[in-house]
Amino acid sequence: MKLRSNEPFWLIKNGIKHSYPSVKADIETDIIIIGAGITGSLMAYQCIQDGYNTVIIDHREVGHGSTSATTALLQYEIDVPLYELSKMIGKKAAEQNYLACYEAIDILEDLSKKIKSRCGFKKKESLFYAAYKKDVDWLKSEFKARQNLNLPVTWISSDSINKRFGMENTFGGILSQQAGSMDAFRFTHDLLHYSCQKGLDIYDKTAINHVKYNKSGVMVHTETGHRLQAKKLIYCTGFESTNIIREKFVDLVSTYAFVGEQHKKGTKKLKDTVFWNSADPYIYMRATDDGRFLIGGGDVDFINSKNRDGLINSKVQHLHRHINRIFPSFNIITDFAWAGTFGKTKDGLPYIGEHPDFKSTYFVLGFGGNGITFSVIGMKIISDLLKGTMHDLSQYYRFGR
Repeated sequence: MKLRSNEPFWLIKNGIKHSYPSVKADIETDIIIIGAGITGSLMAYQCIQDGYNTVIIDHREVGHGSTSATTALLQYEIDVPLYELSKMIGKKAAEQNYLACYEAIDILEDLSKKIKSRCGFKKKESLFYAAYKKDVDWLKSEFKARQNLNLPVTWISSDSINKRFGMENTFGGILSQQAGSMDAFRFTHDLLHYSCQKGLDIYDKTAINHVKYNKSGVMVHTETGHRLQAKKLIYCTGFESTNIIREKFVDLVSTYAFVGEQHKKGTKKLKDTVFWNSADPYIYMRATDDGRFLIGGGDVDFINSKNRDGLINSKVQHLHRHINRIFPSFNIITDFAWAGTFGKTKDGLPYIGEHPDFKSTYFVLGFGGNGITFSVIGMKIISDLLKGTMHDLSQYYRFGR
């Protein structure tokens, strides 16, 4: 499955960071991770920290799947609002999940500093604003739910939004003090390079023919005829996991994004905040660390790559109309535009842990708008499972829930 189209901004901005070989011999190791995107890089880092001999493989080049297409707005908010998630899985469980995502942003910040990543990680505020007047009531219910959890939030009026950010045609919103942004493609490369220096073996352009799953371990057969044997296998393949898991557990969605030309003066008021609105599907936006404006949204059900890519121009026009509505004096000229594919689950939560059809195997599948923060949580959950213990959040992320 092709996960992106055209060339996302991050690929062009970064070029080739690090190159790795393909598998050219049989390998025996403790852990094999399939998928060298941001989820796989986080999981590999954790495995190396825990002392396992670890190999990570990808059939593309490192980070060239959905990681290269993500807009990397780092938020603790889950796609299902807290007050709604409380009705679905219980108040305590919903709050646990929101707090875990909140903490994940701090973990990413600490990790980017530790590895001296040049991914431009920056802590920011988050403005969740009402796109329509009819959304104000439920958005205030969400605000109260977050207040009750003692999250650092304030209600901001439409006039205050206009004064502070220069945004028109909003109806107030929730201003949160916990959010962030970064270049996820660069972070992935930096983290893998760091882990490689600590003993991680990295192989890209290595396609898998088939896998044998046993209680004692797994055997991965590559298309070139090599065999990789491990005690445990971890899939960090995101939406491509739908190719191997039989049941339907996620809905695939096409999303669209563009980055404008550099406009540091125009993005000055916006550089410390990420924005998203209450529309369904919602629109999200932020400034990049080099003074560009990035906006995404316009989601539709995924049919196939050709149909998805054919909508890029019309979806960019749709996003421009939104920008023109809230920033009528802000002339943004598109520099890069692309499409990507992501997954939506019924409760907005990821799938992390074991699956009954795959022995000696774990999955870390962070879906939704905050898949990166779910991946941070995932590396801790799998770390616990490898040690024979159960993480508090595992029950909410299980298959068949």
